[in-house]
This record gives sequence, structure tokens and C-alpha cells, in this order.
Amino acid sequence: MTSALFIVSEEGYWGEECIEPLTTLSDAGVDITVATPTGSAPVIDERSIDPENVGEELAEHVREVHETDDRLQNPEKLARVDARDYDAVVFPGGHGTEWDINQDRHARQALLTAVAGGEGKALVVCHAVGILAFTREADGSFLVEGRDVTGFPNEWEDGIVDDDDLMPDGRKLPYWVEDEVKAVGANWDAELDADTSVTVDGDLVTGRGPGSSAEAAQTLLDELGV
Repeated sequence: MTSALFIVSEEGYWGEECIEPLTTLSDAGVDITVATPTGSAPVIDERSIDPENVGEELAEHVREVHETDDRLQNPEKLARVDARDYDAVVFPGGHGTEWDINQDRHARQALLTAVAGGEGKALVVCHAVGILAFTREADGSFLVEGRDVTGFPNEWEDGIVDDDDLMPDGRKLPYWVEDEVKAVGANWDAELDADTSVTVDGDLVTGRGPGSSAEAAQTLLDELGV
């Protein structure tokens, strides 16, 4: 059976970016394990289940899965799982990833194992794409150098944070994903004129944001041959 490891933020994941791939892969028969940095249940960004932001139907669906899916409510500790045991590793996005997942050495090793190891694949969505700016291969080079990627664009970030880079909840955003990923040599194109943006480069699949989640999940299934 095809298997996937979801590495989800405890600081605020964006609902659609986790739940859409989670349910899509599950419906396709993929065996899924969820892990978080400490093993505590992941925390959802409340903005991503606000009907005024995402619509009533999506908000209700995401909230229900978040609250009832046993895999999300009882995740594994990230340090205790091995990406080599899975066919794919999935990194849902959300601003929260900037405070935990993208800075976590076990998360970065899981990504490196999936993409550079030659036997796995990785799907990285939205703000989780920022992990590419901190992941190096054994020779010290950045994993994403020279790769084609998409992710959360500066143009969208500019509409969320204030002039001091403060989020609506008062937290200061530590960096902007597009800036950091481009700085380490990625070929960045968020395709702002397109409704969705999903990029495949070798074993790495990246998705721009919430609206690209469904396409990104299906793309990963196609890459896995499921």
C-alpha cells in the first residue's frame, strides 16, 4: 500500500492545505500517518475556518475533519518517524509553519530524505515552501538550488502583514517565503495570473496556496502512480 507522512504545524496550519490533500490521498487508498514536532495535536489557523474568509461549506468541512480525524488528533512525534518508511512526505502550509516546521531539523531531514534520497516524493504547500530555504544536501548546497518551485508569493503576503510585518494576531512574521527561497537559488514562479499553481521538479511537488491544494494533491497521486 502506498503511504504518506503528513508533517503538520502546531503553530497554525491552513485548513484547506492540509485537509484537502489528507482526504484526497485517503480516498485514493493511501495510508497516512500524521506527525507534529512535539506529538501534540496540530493547531488550525482560525482564519482558515472562518466562513467569511473561506465560505461556509469549506469552513464546516475543514473544521469537521480537523476535529474528528484520529490521525490529526493523535499524531506521532516527528523525531520518532522515519521518512524512509513512506512513499511521500507532505508539508501542509499556513503561516504557523514559519515558527516550527520550517525550522525543525527533523522536518528538514524528512524533506531531504524524500527528495534527495531517490526513493520518495514530497509535496510542499504555501508557507511550508519556506522550508526549502533552510534545507541543505550533504555537500552543503541547498536542496532547492536550481529547482523550479511555486509557493506563497510576496504580493499576497503584502496584503496580510502590516508595515512592521505583524500578522493580524500580533505575531511578527520572521521572513517572507518568496524572498528566502529565491535567495538560495530556486527558480521561483507563483504564476499569479493563473487560478492555481503547482510545480513538479523531480521528486519535489510544490503548491502555491489554498486554492492549489486539490490540484497539488492530485499531482502527487499522479507522481506516485496511484
